[in-house]
Amino acid sequence: MNWKFLVLLASLAVTFSSGEEINPQSDWPWWRGPARSNHAAAGSDPVVTFSQTENVVWKAPVSGRGHASPTIVGNRIFLATADADAEIQSVLAFDRSTGEPLWSSNVNEGNFPEEIHRKNTHDSSTAACDGERVVAVFDNRDALHVVALSVTDGELLWEKRLGPYAPKRYEFGFAASPLVYGNTVIVLGDTEFGGFLTALDRRTGKQVWSVERPKQMNYSSPILATVGGVAQVLISGCSRLSAYDPKTGKALWVSMGASSDVTCGTVVWGDDLVFASGGFPEKLTAAVRSGTGEIVWQNKKKSYEQSMLVHDKHLYAVNDNGIAFCWNAKDGEERWSERLKGPVSASPVLASGRLYAANEAGTFFVYRADPEKFELLAKNQLGDEAFATPTILGTRIYARVTHLDDEGERQEMLYCLGKKSLPQ
Repeated sequence: MNWKFLVLLASLAVTFSSGEEINPQSDWPWWRGPARSNHAAAGSDPVVTFSQTENVVWKAPVSGRGHASPTIVGNRIFLATADADAEIQSVLAFDRSTGEPLWSSNVNEGNFPEEIHRKNTHDSSTAACDGERVVAVFDNRDALHVVALSVTDGELLWEKRLGPYAPKRYEFGFAASPLVYGNTVIVLGDTEFGGFLTALDRRTGKQVWSVERPKQMNYSSPILATVGGVAQVLISGCSRLSAYDPKTGKALWVSMGASSDVTCGTVVWGDDLVFASGGFPEKLTAAVRSGTGEIVWQNKKKSYEQSMLVHDKHLYAVNDNGIAFCWNAKDGEERWSERLKGPVSASPVLASGRLYAANEAGTFFVYRADPEKFELLAKNQLGDEAFATPTILGTRIYARVTHLDDEGERQEMLYCLGKKSLPQ
């Protein structure tokens, strides 16, 4: 079975099992897109060059601060955010065609964690949408606060507190995005007091199943993959790479030593191999055979904050220092490495055979996904900071960036980039 067919199969599966109105060609309903691979749909052809004025279809101010990526279903864009000064966590909705704000729903007020990593925010978890409701997860009141909001007007449909989640050794905050599967939403809370992986009914918020995780801090998001014909929830970190049955939470297999103690990136896969990278304290990238947990190859490179990407039997990555890599997915042979410019927190996105990768300074690099050689196509500046991974649909790029004025005041902006420019 070839990899392109696997991607198509995954797209169809999520359409039929997890969303009333999800279209994998035109929607980006959750973290890493409809096939959960960070691949834009076939036929997508976004612009290669852009700036704050070039190829801007519209731009909209975003209140607060966050690293959540844009979630897009139908003509709505959903974005989670947090105002640290006012201690308000919210979900925002924008019109996809114009960028006009549609609604804003305050989810939590007060009780923010006292400490957080200087690069993290009080919203770094990307919301998920099933066509009827938007599900978002926030760290608040020493627990994870899961909410479901109406896509129409932001009305609170249900809420659930999971925990405890109160890191003490590493008070770095929270980052894992919710995972929609069938009639459930799956939430991961890895913490040194006893981690958990929990499935909630996405219509009511009632718990369907819950399993314990190791007592270690970790920040990666769970991801759904069909590998070797088996649907499984994959998670890296806690010194292992783990797979769970999404219907029951039962552990399917585990590969000890295939992951660092702490990771932030999301697991990727291709054919019968699963790939993870991190982290702290070890630098490690590993390929593991699904089902057996056998480590097929590994190296001492790491993508810590960023998630990797599989394309055409090759594994692409960007590390914290802004070095891009290409490895043969089967045996780990390094095909090339090239220094872009770091630091980098966002993950690369594939569209039309091109990789779009942003660094923390708001520089977006566009280069070919070609194992034979590195070819830079464009280097674009958008704002002053970029931590969120962009969303790409059709001919449009949706990017969340920050502008800084001369006094250092921050203003986040949501850009829709395409073949149209604002007047100078």
